[in-house]
Amino acid sequence: MMRAHICNSAPSATALLRSVPAKIVLFFLAFYILLIQIARTTYYRDPSSAFFDPERGYEPHYSHTRSEQADAFIDQVNSAELVPTHSSGNADICLGFATIARNGARYFKTAVGSALDGLSESERASVHLILFVAHSDPKQHPAYSEKWFHDVADTVLLYDHDEVDMDRIAELEQAQNKLSGIEKGLFDYTYLLKACQATNASHVVILEDDVIALDGWLHRVRDALDKAERQTAELGRSEYLYLRIFYTEEYLGWNSEEWPMYLFFSVLATAAVWISLVGIRQRVHSSKRFLSNESIAVVTFVCTPLLICLFFACGRVSMLPIAYGVHDMPRFGCCSQGFVFPQERVPDLIQFYESRHVGYVDMLTEQYANDNQELRWAVTPALVQHVGSKSSKGDDFHTNSKYQRSVAERIWNFAFEMNDPEALRAEHLAHLEAA
Repeated sequence: MMRAHICNSAPSATALLRSVPAKIVLFFLAFYILLIQIARTTYYRDPSSAFFDPERGYEPHYSHTRSEQADAFIDQVNSAELVPTHSSGNADICLGFATIARNGARYFKTAVGSALDGLSESERASVHLILFVAHSDPKQHPAYSEKWFHDVADTVLLYDHDEVDMDRIAELEQAQNKLSGIEKGLFDYTYLLKACQATNASHVVILEDDVIALDGWLHRVRDALDKAERQTAELGRSEYLYLRIFYTEEYLGWNSEEWPMYLFFSVLATAAVWISLVGIRQRVHSSKRFLSNESIAVVTFVCTPLLICLFFACGRVSMLPIAYGVHDMPRFGCCSQGFVFPQERVPDLIQFYESRHVGYVDMLTEQYANDNQELRWAVTPALVQHVGSKSSKGDDFHTNSKYQRSVAERIWNFAFEMNDPEALRAEHLAHLEAA
């Protein structure tokens, strides 16, 4: 009797495997595994993805090439092989760098070199470059004693002892607590903004001293500023606060506060699949043998949810990428590595920073923007990369740090590393020829 039961169950199992729903499941599983493998090799640079690989994602590619170009430019200036050009008297952009010496790391000369390398004479003439050594004794910074520093700068900015409380600056420099570093950082940023304001340039670009600017950054900034002005007017607004030229994708993933919207569209997609399959079965008679109730249920309630899960696992940055161009970024923009401010907004920010006295520049800027419903633009792709692994505010690495990297190391634009240096140079040259 038991043998008869086994014999009867064997055909039923075989029949089950031969059924259309079973074939759908088997085919889908094979297809799904293939999709996962494709996702592993495609989305490893997306920090919002389950397939993110920090070892490969944080690996410098274009920034390494651009650093070599920048260093070569500075070396040529140092050796007098290259005599750098300077700003004309009516530059429309003030480019400011504030820098302090860091133990065990030198990013500053590479940052400046990347901003200057490749600029034509006319481009360089349109930029007033201010290099601010934020030390009570500027000789504490190694760059101050180097030839290139004075050769490339239009203005070497130091603390004015008649205007600045130097005792307070010295006190902040010597203090070991983090709050003092934050206070001095804000003071220095404000001091540099004032210096750029005094040039009367129509726009102020402030870059941190540990960034890399891509080849052709200047013409892209100008193009982005034109778009920002036009889009601001289209919104019926007369002004905007800033143009962001750097952000990290780490904060642009799926947001928990938006889960009702994600759930709604997931349910909508599932319902659309079910309605489509039922509609096909009703209208195409030959499909009835394939689209049984069981088959429709498998596709709708097994395959579709798994595909939706894979969609979210691949990451928002990859699945719903920000379109190239200039776009509003009122939230999740980080950090202060690269801002462009219209000249008329600089006094507002200076007044606000001075009223707060202590705080991170990026957070205070966002606070001001939120309080005053300011319009904030960002350009995609980002035009600069943050390469500083040693923060000017001190060591921020802990044994339980995310991806075993410091906070400074994680301030990273992943898409920046996908730039093609030859394509960027060709684009830059084409722009110069057209101009």
